[in-house]
Amino acid sequence: MSNIGFLQSKKMKFWFKKLLWRHLVGIAVAIFALFPLVWMISAAFDVTGQISTQQLIPMHRGLSNFTDLFSNSEKPFFIWVRNSMVVAISAAVLQTLIGATAAYSLSRHRFKGRKLTLTTILIVQMFPQLLATTSLFLIINSFGLTFSGLGLGHQLPLILIFGGGALGVNTWMLKGFFDTIPSEIDEAAKIDGAGHFVIFTKIIVPLAIPVFIVIFLLSFIGILNEYLITSVILGLDGKSMTVAVGLQQFIYGQYGKNWGPFTAGALLATIPVLTLFLFLQKYLVSGLVSGSTKG
Repeated sequence: MSNIGFLQSKKMKFWFKKLLWRHLVGIAVAIFALFPLVWMISAAFDVTGQISTQQLIPMHRGLSNFTDLFSNSEKPFFIWVRNSMVVAISAAVLQTLIGATAAYSLSRHRFKGRKLTLTTILIVQMFPQLLATTSLFLIINSFGLTFSGLGLGHQLPLILIFGGGALGVNTWMLKGFFDTIPSEIDEAAKIDGAGHFVIFTKIIVPLAIPVFIVIFLLSFIGILNEYLITSVILGLDGKSMTVAVGLQQFIYGQYGKNWGPFTAGALLATIPVLTLFLFLQKYLVSGLVSGSTKG
């Protein structure tokens, strides 16, 4: 019995010294990350709609903020959601495709200027896309004079801008993953008569699906939350706005800030992202580790 008690006390001491602080740090980080979300949920159901008197558990609760959000014809929330989904999904898919093809070429081919290309992509990516806002506005405005579909207020130029906006980061991430796939697989496929297109679509793409999912999700979230470039290209037309730009209209004025509908819309805007994470979590957790060793 004494040995069992000694072992138990030793285990308890080890847990307190080695594991307790990790649990405490994890709990603190979780509280820090979840507190804004909890506060937003509280504000969304607070019928007073005042941030200055906001409480964690609101005294006056109700669904009036959601009613005001849905019933406002001048601020069509569902149209904003549709526009956001079209822009975010299209641009995220385009980013993934462009990054995949560029990374495959840089990973599998050896050509003159390859290292210079990689270095240039990395250096260009260091500059934030916001620096090009004025230039993008002028370019899109000029295109609109000739091609109406590529002008200001249309979604297509915005999708094209976002499609190439993260080329550097995505290319480097995908190239690093492609480098872990043995090149002997490519050589065996070439012996069987497969070309680069077949190798890329039939071998590389199935193995790289986990990292494609990661890049798609990161791109989707970033584009969904982007405000400045979206507002510059789409303008302030209520029917062409995205959620990020449209919700800002509720708190635009100096004296007419409607925080209740704003937080209600922000809460609903998190549902698509959470849904994607729930459906694709198996790729995020385990698929990324085992993707390069399948087959």
